[in-house]
Amino acid sequence: MKNEEKIMTLHPQGKQGVNILKRRYDLIKSFILKTIEEHKEISFSDLTDLAVDTLSSTFDGKVVWYIVTVKLDLEARQIIERIPKTSPHKLRLKI
Repeated sequence: MKNEEKIMTLHPQGKQGVNILKRRYDLIKSFILKTIEEHKEISFSDLTDLAVDTLSSTFDGKVVWYIVTVKLDLEARQIIERIPKTSPHKLRLKI
C-alpha cells in the first residue's frame, strides 16, 4: 500500500507533530469525537480503555499511541479541550 495519504499532526504546545496515515487518523479522530459527544465529557483513561475495547480487533496499529497522538492534534486544532483542574484530565468538545 504505497502512496497512502498521510497527515502531519499538530501538538498543542507547538512541538513537532508526527506523520501518520490519514485513514488511521480519520478513524481515530471520528472515534474520539463520537465518544466525547456521547459522554459530553470523558476522562482520558476512560477514552483510551473504550478505544482499546472497541478498536483493537480491527485497527492495524497501536490503539493507545494513536489515541494520544490524535487527541493532541485535536487539542491543537481547538476541536476538543482538556477541562481545567481535572485529574486525571477530562476532555470535552470545544464549542
